[in-house]
Formats: sequence, structure tokens, C-alpha cells
Amino acid sequence: MPEVDINYLAVLVATVVAFALGALWYSPVLFGKSWLAAIGKTEEEIKAEMENQSMPLIYGLTFVAWLVTAFVLAHFVDYMVATSLMDGLETGFWTWLGFAVTYEVIHGLFEARPPRLLMINSGYHLVSLLIMGGVLAAWA
Repeated sequence: MPEVDINYLAVLVATVVAFALGALWYSPVLFGKSWLAAIGKTEEEIKAEMENQSMPLIYGLTFVAWLVTAFVLAHFVDYMVATSLMDGLETGFWTWLGFAVTYEVIHGLFEARPPRLLMINSGYHLVSLLIMGGVLAAWA
């Protein structure tokens, strides 16, 4: 296997950006209300369900999941010899198309999720992977 050149600062920045984007994406400012409607819950119901959860653990695991995603995407960026913003955007797009959106579709079909939920969630993953790919390639 070829040696991979990873910029760990870029991985961290890409992770922070994706994590922060999630906070904005699922807030009332963007798609929070539509997301709640698509999952058939109210803000009060979500808050009540989360009372029994460890929010630091949930946010921590979410951050780690995005960190793993950024680290793996950095490998793809390196394998693709993506060294410009456009190269990174393309790598992020193909990663989204080949993995993220296909998983969303499969789960959505078998779990009878509404199409609106697929669009909200896969849109978040698309924008996240585009930005992450762009950051990782631009800093390669």
C-alpha cells in the first residue's frame, strides 16, 4: 500500500467545520423545523427524549465520527492526488455519491423514511463532504 501524506491540521479543521455545519443545518435557521416534521416529532419531544441521554457523549461520539470521516477522506484526497479546491470538491462529491447518499437511500427505503428526510440528511452529508474535501485538498 502506498504511503499516505496526511495533513492532520486540515483533518482537524475539516472535522470542526462539518461538526459546526451540523449545528447550523439542523437548527431552526436552516432545516431544523423541516427535519423535526420529517421525523414526526416536536422540539419538546426531542428535548424530553434527550433528557435521559448524555449529551456530551452524543456530541463527543459525533465529533469522533466526523474525525474518522475526515481522516478517511484525507486518504481518498491523497490517493486521487487532489491538490486544489476543485479536486477536493470532486473527491468529496464522489465520496458522497458512492457512500453517504446510497446508505441514506437504502435505510430510507427499508425504514420507510419520508423523502424529505433523505433530502435533508443527504444534503447535510453532501455539503459536509464537499467542504471537507475542499479543505483537505487545498491544504494537501
